[in-house]
Amino acid sequence: MLKALKGRFEQGFRTGKFPDAPPMLSDRFPGRPVLEAARCTGCGACMRTEVCPSGAVAGKDGRPEIDTGKCIFCGACAEICPEKAIGFSQEYRMAAMTRRALVVRPGEPYIPERPTNREFLRFCGRSLKIRQVSAGGCGACELDFNVLGTLAWDMGRFGIQIVASPRHADCILVTGPVSRNMLVALKKTYDAAPRPVWVIASGACAISGGLYAGSPECLGGVEEILKPDLYVPGCPPHPATLLEGMLRLMNRR
Repeated sequence: MLKALKGRFEQGFRTGKFPDAPPMLSDRFPGRPVLEAARCTGCGACMRTEVCPSGAVAGKDGRPEIDTGKCIFCGACAEICPEKAIGFSQEYRMAAMTRRALVVRPGEPYIPERPTNREFLRFCGRSLKIRQVSAGGCGACELDFNVLGTLAWDMGRFGIQIVASPRHADCILVTGPVSRNMLVALKKTYDAAPRPVWVIASGACAISGGLYAGSPECLGGVEEILKPDLYVPGCPPHPATLLEGMLRLMNRR
């Protein structure tokens, strides 16, 4: 016991300063895409089907738009662009409350959405109890969500907690592309939660199916089954992206 106390005293305060201070991100962190219209020549190289593995790049007249709800942030579109009109910023704030807001268009400034659901704020403005459902995911999104419960992030200081039973949950956080084998379990979890209950789609798979979109064994994300109240893009979403989105949903950002 004394050794444990001595260790804690020597280590000091280990929780990061986020959100009061920006998170420490690697120089290689691929954040929100940036499309420079002035550089784009409309060649359409980035929109070829063999370039983007998840079909996130689309547009008209050869000028791209990037759907971050599908994007796995591999950077292939930026690498193939001859004019370097596509890049990835260090902007980690990418969570959105509408599906349309996930689409990055040239010349459109990024404006973080504000919560409009007054019922949600009345119930969950000060605390949020989450039941997480892995609906056929690879495990990456689940791991980065679990990181938020560690000392480094400590989401509990904001009243955000994971609960073991959906009967204690305010919201259902879904990861994975919703495989057919997990469909019944997801529906039962949602039905067991007390009303009102909200849904968070975490990761490209949960939003759109990600790399598994079009597979006969997957349903292409949660949106065809449950309507998400928060979309958190990424493959997997960075812990800062997920935590910032949840805090904004709670109107605490």
